[in-house]
Amino acid sequence: MTRRAPVAERFTPDTDHASTGELIARMSEQTSTLIRDEMRLAQAELSAKAKNAGVGLGMFGAGGLLAFFGIAALITTAILALALVLPPWAAAGIVTLLLLAAAAVVSLVGKKRVQEATPAKPERAMDNVKQDIEQVKGAAQS
Repeated sequence: MTRRAPVAERFTPDTDHASTGELIARMSEQTSTLIRDEMRLAQAELSAKAKNAGVGLGMFGAGGLLAFFGIAALITTAILALALVLPPWAAAGIVTLLLLAAAAVVSLVGKKRVQEATPAKPERAMDNVKQDIEQVKGAAQS
């Protein structure tokens, strides 16, 4: 990105012989230019941040995928360890039942949390607004 000159250098006024109308027109033009420049800067900044966020999200996804494979390898290790003392089918069955039980518990806890979050309305904020309205009504009546 190119560095732009400070505002004072870009807008050096020649106000010695300018009329009030000319000064107002210049001010309007310079204000528009300044706003456009600031908007371009904000757009460039947001674009760079969005690109960084996208790369970060991609890396986060890759990390999640690697973690998934790591957990799968850990489960396989547990089955193989149990297979040293049990028949392989029994070891796999025990690990499968444990995983399904854990999945059921996590799902039920998640369902409870979702039910607690509904209805999705900001109840405290709504109560505060109602109190504010009552206070304004009370002040208006006095």
